Amino acid sequence: MNRFFKQTALATMVASFALASPSAARTLDPKKPEDALEIMKRTQCGTADGVPAVYHWSGKVYSRVQGEPDRHLYNGEGMNIRQCVRIEDPKRGVGYRQVSREVMFYLDPKTNEILRTWDNPWTGETVKVMQIANDPVNSRPNYPYRADGTPFSLPNIRQQGNWMFMPIEVPLFYHNVLAGDYQDYVGNKYHAMEIFDFTMLADEILDTKNPTAYPSISWVRISDWMPWMKMRGRQGQMVFNAMGAKLKSYDELPDVIKDEIALNYPEYTAPPPGDDPRKNETTWTVFKKMIDAERAAEKDKK
Repeated sequence: MNRFFKQTALATMVASFALASPSAARTLDPKKPEDALEIMKRTQCGTADGVPAVYHWSGKVYSRVQGEPDRHLYNGEGMNIRQCVRIEDPKRGVGYRQVSREVMFYLDPKTNEILRTWDNPWTGETVKVMQIANDPVNSRPNYPYRADGTPFSLPNIRQQGNWMFMPIEVPLFYHNVLAGDYQDYVGNKYHAMEIFDFTMLADEILDTKNPTAYPSISWVRISDWMPWMKMRGRQGQMVFNAMGAKLKSYDELPDVIKDEIALNYPEYTAPPPGDDPRKNETTWTVFKKMIDAERAAEKDKK
């Protein structure tokens, strides 16, 4: 697996935004659009193209149902493996595109073993657990200037002593692929909020003599029930709360993640190619494909 990271020494010699040599090193200014973009790239990946970066997070998943106490449903262990590639636009400047794939495994809250089935306490039904395995999870191209000419900025970044804090809230409200064609009239949109709070050392993230930075991250998601839970429209939400960090190598991941990837998700040891043209996947799109395939297989048997 380390073969995906041995290219680091060579790739870091060709930085996308700044040379890593001491003579060229400088301090980035978050107020400048080019520097703000480089700070984001260094947070997400690194300055060098094609060098994989790995984020890991660990936490818990709760239910939130009106009129009853919250329940600790699962523990969770997740990772995202990514790379950034340089892109250019004659008007918007030199930017980057991030490509990635990610998994998160649901664990038994008492034993920390990966759950294969789950006893739904609301319905009394035993259901098959579908782990989060989204491939790809790619970002839109990012440039120092947006299409309308406004500069890229990090409005929420702040420094306190030698710590930099960068909170990012992502409200989600979009078409639910498991529902019908009339969601604008009757609801059933996918509705969630994801919160990513990055914390990093200022002298590491801002000094370009460092080819990358290793932030810690907290991740919160408030969302609808996972479709595999088979909740049949019951009122309630899920609350995910996890913390983690960017790692220096894939090998630093916990064994429970590496073992499950080796067993069932071998492609997740490396990011997608930089020119990956595929549409992003979500739990909902992956679940739909799984159900459609199962139904087709059952139909063929008849």
